[in-house]
Amino acid sequence: MLDRENWGAKTGSGGPASKEWQNVDRRERLRKLALETVDLSKDPYFMQNYLGQFECKLCFTVHLSEANYLAHTQGKRHQQNLKKRSFQQAKDQAATLAPAKRTQIKKTFKIGRPGYRLTKQRDPATKQYSLLIEIQYPEIKEGIQPRYRVMSAYEHPSDDVKKDYQYLLFAAEPYETIAFKVPKLEIERSEGQPYSHMNDETKTFTFFITFKNPAPAEAKT
Repeated sequence: MLDRENWGAKTGSGGPASKEWQNVDRRERLRKLALETVDLSKDPYFMQNYLGQFECKLCFTVHLSEANYLAHTQGKRHQQNLKKRSFQQAKDQAATLAPAKRTQIKKTFKIGRPGYRLTKQRDPATKQYSLLIEIQYPEIKEGIQPRYRVMSAYEHPSDDVKKDYQYLLFAAEPYETIAFKVPKLEIERSEGQPYSHMNDETKTFTFFITFKNPAPAEAKT
């Protein structure tokens, strides 16, 4: 009667090798082959640390000997990481070689400064200082809304500026940007403050701003 456990094995061989032992034998053969053919000095991921151990910089693993490291390089984990690294490098190279998209700078012909009227005000009760600015934009393009912002003295391109002032900038195509120099005070930002409105019929932009602290009535363009 045949012994099923030793099916296919030669007499005296101790039975066929298990799958686990087959894998061990395969790794050993690959390790010996790698030792004969691989030059570790040319492996970019091979590194010996200060403890005398060997590290794989690709997989972040530590090995006790060069042979163990070589066996690791033939394993599934290392091979998969090599494929991932190769794919990422190819992707980065393609992105580098791809022609950069040029950003077209919109050029607008300026027609000069707009006309304006500046009114300085002071609340007799609170002593708060406020400004009413009306700017005329008769040639403003349809659909364009004037924009404004507050610029500090530190942002000003000129070195000859006083640190006690800040600047109100107003811009609208196709006019040049204009600025008003005002005292460096905290701006009232309660509901409805600062107030701005563009009258499409008269082409007048109205801007009203109030400062929290009282200050001398001074504003220059």
